[in-house]
Amino acid sequence: MPVLPNPRHEAFAQALAKGKTATEAYADAGYKPNRSHASRLVAKGNIAARVAELQQKVAKKVEVTVESLAGELEEARAIALQEKQSSAAVQATMGKAKLFGLGVENRRLSGSVQVTITAEKLDSLSDDELALLERAYPVLRKLGLVGDPAAEGEAGG
Repeated sequence: MPVLPNPRHEAFAQALAKGKTATEAYADAGYKPNRSHASRLVAKGNIAARVAELQQKVAKKVEVTVESLAGELEEARAIALQEKQSSAAVQATMGKAKLFGLGVENRRLSGSVQVTITAEKLDSLSDDELALLERAYPVLRKLGLVGDPAAEGEAGG
């Protein structure tokens, strides 16, 4: 089915296909928000057919993307093995692993973090947030991210 001739109907159908409610899609299409008009429009045959077509296109793109990439990587791996190019075969294998969420990279970061907490910032926190901060304080202190307030008071005094 081609694009709907009425631009508002097309916008409505596209918003529905993206998962918006009929009322939201109706307003997004430029209509004055109205639930009953939105439900009447969604029930129209040409609108329903267009929404189904748009959803199928999106589903097909997602399906093709994962399956086709896996197939292409497997094909590249087979060619690399046939040509005795082991590094290319390993890269294709790693590409497939990443595609399927199996290739997780871990990195260890080092360095220092400076944390400045002002009275205004503390005043803006809720009681729950203050309680969490208070519970985290011993760990932050152990990591050297915060100092000892007693020692700071003595040094500054």
